[in-house]
Amino acid sequence: MSFDNLCKFLAEQYPDRIAAWILGEAPQSVSVLKTELSIEPIRADTVVLLRTQNRILHLEFQTHLKSDPPLPLRMLDYWVRLYRAYRLPITQVVVLLLPPPAETVIETCFALEGTVHHYQVLCLWEQDPQPLLADPVLLPFASLVDRPNPEQWLTEIAQRVRQLESEQARQQVSCYVQLLAGLKFDKGLIRQVFQEGIMRESVIYQEIFQEGELKGRQEGRQEGRQEGRQEGRQEGRQEGRREEAIALALRLLKRRFGELDPNLMDQVKALAVEQLEALVEGVFDWTDRAALEHWLAQIHQVGNNG
Repeated sequence: MSFDNLCKFLAEQYPDRIAAWILGEAPQSVSVLKTELSIEPIRADTVVLLRTQNRILHLEFQTHLKSDPPLPLRMLDYWVRLYRAYRLPITQVVVLLLPPPAETVIETCFALEGTVHHYQVLCLWEQDPQPLLADPVLLPFASLVDRPNPEQWLTEIAQRVRQLESEQARQQVSCYVQLLAGLKFDKGLIRQVFQEGIMRESVIYQEIFQEGELKGRQEGRQEGRQEGRQEGRQEGRQEGRREEAIALALRLLKRRFGELDPNLMDQVKALAVEQLEALVEGVFDWTDRAALEHWLAQIHQVGNNG
């Protein structure tokens, strides 16, 4: 998946919180601007344009430094177009998600003869972790901060997620954290740290789990009861995991594309757990609802052919 697009999604969903973090102070008002600019429009999926009361904040999330055209030229190009359109001061910040290879020079300006243009680069791995831990919106970014014991740090982030008041918030923030943590951590470790705790707190999971145990207890002989209990637990876990995945996928799709028609919802609900997980990972790469419909059509076509 495009981790840059997940960052863009968070910035556009919570522009005031992201702007306050980047600028170091809370602006009075923040609005999201379109990312297409006149004069041979250019569009970059990782670009976020926010307008405060008297300033434009241009954010560009980058997993890697290399790009075409080169990053310094792109920042100069955007500055000229933004200033032409809005005639306001512009703060440009490149949020770099991962450290570049050793000896790499992180450029912060475009310079050619008499033209010099400066911009900022925020290296996520170097950031103070405390502001990120204090705000649920910023928790996903905390997973990429460099800490002495990375696994212990991931566990601490998971604990912060579990402390969120509502179940919906826990599930949603957990999803964002796990997706972004995938840039740095092993997928098996991420699932172990997060899902063992949050899934067990889920009301849906607990109900299905308890129903499975009850089914197991009602088997005939003692041996049968033990086998049934074990089978019930396994079925409860599997069904609970699937219900959780469906609920999360539908919430993310609604936030991304708005209300879904019943046919699309039914197609999502028919997916297997592994397919739902793939959907959650891909949702931030799809630019419109047509991309979702195409993906679902391919999934169901493969299933029918199988």
